[in-house]
Parts: sequence; C-alpha cells; structure tokens
Amino acid sequence: MRYLFEDFVLDADRRELRRGVRLVAIEPKVFDLLVHVITNHDRVVSKDDLIAAVWKGRIVSDSALTSCINAARTALGDSGEAQHLIKTFPRKGIRFVGGVRLDHNPSGEAPADIGGNSGPLLSLPDRPSIAVLPFANMSSDPEQEYLADGIVEEIITALSRMRWLFVIARTSSSTYKGRAVDIKQVGRELGVRYVLEGSVRKSGSRLRITGQLIEASTGLHLWADRFDGMVNDIFGLQDRVTEAVVGAIEPKLEQTEIERARRKPTDNLDAYDCYLRAVANYYPATPEEASAMLTLLTRARNLDPGFAAAYGMAAWCHARRKGFGWVSDKEKEAAEAARLARKAVELSKDDAQPLAWAAFALALLVGELDEATVVIDRALGLNQNLAIGWATSGWLRVWRGEPDMAIEHLARAMRLSPLGPMVGAAQSATAHAHFFVGRHEEACLWAGRTTVESPRVPGGLRILAASNALAGHSERARAAVARLLQIDPSRCITNLKDVLGPYRRAQDVEKYKEGLRKAGLPES
Repeated sequence: MRYLFEDFVLDADRRELRRGVRLVAIEPKVFDLLVHVITNHDRVVSKDDLIAAVWKGRIVSDSALTSCINAARTALGDSGEAQHLIKTFPRKGIRFVGGVRLDHNPSGEAPADIGGNSGPLLSLPDRPSIAVLPFANMSSDPEQEYLADGIVEEIITALSRMRWLFVIARTSSSTYKGRAVDIKQVGRELGVRYVLEGSVRKSGSRLRITGQLIEASTGLHLWADRFDGMVNDIFGLQDRVTEAVVGAIEPKLEQTEIERARRKPTDNLDAYDCYLRAVANYYPATPEEASAMLTLLTRARNLDPGFAAAYGMAAWCHARRKGFGWVSDKEKEAAEAARLARKAVELSKDDAQPLAWAAFALALLVGELDEATVVIDRALGLNQNLAIGWATSGWLRVWRGEPDMAIEHLARAMRLSPLGPMVGAAQSATAHAHFFVGRHEEACLWAGRTTVESPRVPGGLRILAASNALAGHSERARAAVARLLQIDPSRCITNLKDVLGPYRRAQDVEKYKEGLRKAGLPES
C-alpha cells in the first residue's frame, strides 16, 4: 500500500518515503509514526495511541515523543507554525490534515518507475498547473539555441504572473532539454496537469513558433497552433503564444488578465540578445564565466538603460561571486551591486524576477537585510509562482534569524522547481535553518542532499562539515572539510567572514565557526 499526498509517496511495504523522485532519509520510528497518523488521518491521534502503535506500549518520555513528531514534520517540510500536514491539537494529540490518496501497488515497482495510470509522483496542486518544456531549435544554426530558450523563459514568466496558475520553474522543466520525453511521465515527475511543448524555426529574418498544449495524464492534445512573423516582432509572437495557452486552459479568463501576461523585458532586440546569452549561463561556475556574464549584461544595459532584468541579474551575479569567494575588492563590488540592485528595483514596477535578484544582492553583498526583505516581499506579492523568489526569501529568513519561516519558504521554492539547479541552494539554506536551531541531524541530512545536487559549491560543504561536527559525526565532518579545501584552499576561520552571509545574530556566526573548528578547518 502506498499513500500519496502533496509531492510525497509513502510506501508502507518498502518502508520508503519519497519526495518527487528523491528518497527522503527517515528513522524507523519516525516512519512508523507517519504511517500511523496517515492511516488514521480521519481523527486526532492521542499520545497514548502513538505510544501503543509506534513503541508497542513501552515507556517513552514526552521529549522523545515530541522529537519524533518534529522529525516527521521535518521530513515533510512541515516545520514552523504552518502545520499544513501534521497539526497539533493542544491537550488532545496530532492529526494528519493533508489530502491523502491510496495507491495499491501490486507490481512492487519503485515510485520512480511507476507507469500507466497508477498515479503521479507529485500530487496535483488545487489549481491549474503547467510545465513549459524546452522548445526544440529547428534552425540549422546551433547558435540560435539560446533564442529558443529565451522564448520559453518569456512564456513561463508571462504565465507565472497569473496567480490562479501553478507554473513549474524553467530551471526544472529545462532538465528535459534534448531528451525524447513521455508527456505522461513528465506530468507525474513535475506534478502538473498540462504540458506545453513546441519548436522554434528561424530562417533569415523570419521566425516560426509552434506550440501544443497536452493534458499530461491522458496525452490528449488540447490545443496546437503555429505563429509566423519577423524576428523583430519576437515579443508579439511570444504574446500570441501565451494568450492562446491561457485561453485553452481557462476560456473565461478576463481579457485584463491576458493583458497582464504581456510583459516585454525590453523593446531593444540587441539588448535582449545580450540578455538571453547571459541567461544561457545562469549559474556561472567559475570566475571567468561570471565575468563573461557581467560583460553581456553591461552591454544590454548600455543598449537599453531601462532594462530592469539586466540590472537585477548583474546584481545577482555580483552576489554569487561573493558567495564563492571570488571578490577581491569587497567595498567596490558591494557598491556596484547596490547601484545595480536599486536601479533594478526602480525600473521593475510589476516584474518580480529582477526584484528577487536585487533582493539577494542587497542582502548578501550589501548587507541590507531590511531593505532586501521589503524588496522580496514585493516580488512575491507580484508573482507567487516565482521559485527563485521563495528561495531568496528563505535565505533572507535564515540570515535574519527566522529559521522556521525560512524552511517554509524554501519548501515552497523546491515544490515550484523540483528538478532545477536552484534545488541545491534551497537545500543548503534548509540545512542552515535546521543547524541554527540545533537540529543537527536534520541539518546533516539536508546538507548531504546539497552536496549531491551541487558537489563543488563551497557553502554546501561548509554547512555539511559544521553540522556533522556538532552532530558528533567527526569523520564525516573532516571528510567534508577536506573536500572544501580542495575547492577553496585558502579558506580558514579567520577569513570565513568573506564568504558567510549577513547573519543578524552574532551567535549564529559563532556557532558556525564552532562547528567548522570542530570539523578541522584551519584557524588561519
């Protein structure tokens, strides 16, 4: 028997809990507690009931029981005050309040291999949901690949502004690029009802965009169309594709909502071309890649001084340089990041993405936590489907000393982008949140996931080392420090401040240093 809820699959026979396609590490007693509350989700389960079912009547302290319940919540990303899955009823007990579907699994196959109509790996949201797959580049010139990617990003951005629509982030849907895909499997893996796929063909100055909307569960084609035009009318073509998709999903959508979906980052095609080339290298892994990205974004701004996204992404790139320890002149780079971020805020108006980039830079590189929080809250008010917005908000809450809110926001980011490269950063932030409230085992678990997703990101290795050290896993901690020093050989306790975030609470920084000292990071 398997139980499906939100984006989880709990397999009672295999004793496995999966979130999407990923296996969630969970202690045996915590697993037993989850099975018991889920199978009895129609009632409040008392303390005595839990002890009888999970511990077979043995004497258990209140603290042990509370720790087990908290671990179950952590495994489900249900920490904090929200309690949207496991709710506490004072003096009565707890109840599983999430929606549960049963799935008999006679084949015994693992969830990642489920076929046919046996059920999705991610449960469908309570509103229309869509993933836009990478459009195929049908042009003979491979250099035009970035153009197809840019068109997809603009369609996703436009759709994401519709609050009633659940839109999977581009960084997750882009994992299907260049692959022959089964639309039904895509729907199960991403937890969406609809999938949009298409192609882009450029011939001389003419452009053709084709698109088709498919109901993932049945493979039924709901809509298909093609759009021909000139390259200098690319934004108009994107608007027409987006409007047609929205009309297919919700025919009664008011025209004003369609108009809100029509957003152009710039009217200057040369500037937009530079921006698209920068987006193609969204996560620079070396200082050279970051410098090339900044050069492209500078050209975009010079060509179009009102291009908000070019300012916001450049500010974010400067912040990423800081996180990797690539900054040589901190004051100069912080001043430039502040200028770019605040210009992005000034120009963005109702475009959430540049605001999210600006908020991250204002916090990490400039140290303006309060200003950054105002900006990210504004971004999420404009677009609640923005995965990078929730991830940025999560980091801000970690740095502000609000770990429970951080975990809640980060869980939302990972749900919106379950397969993209942003997942590693969100997992790292989740590890930090657990670490600073003393949940060291949970921090170890999340930090371990981070280093699987992003094995060469120093921040993930730092929190992996610190959390394992304070959890008592000295060998794992020292192994993590050894890997860290291979990537960042000059890192030590003395210069740790050059790469750490702007922690508001001094005790958080001291705890971080304590963990890394214990893990074996050199003092100087």
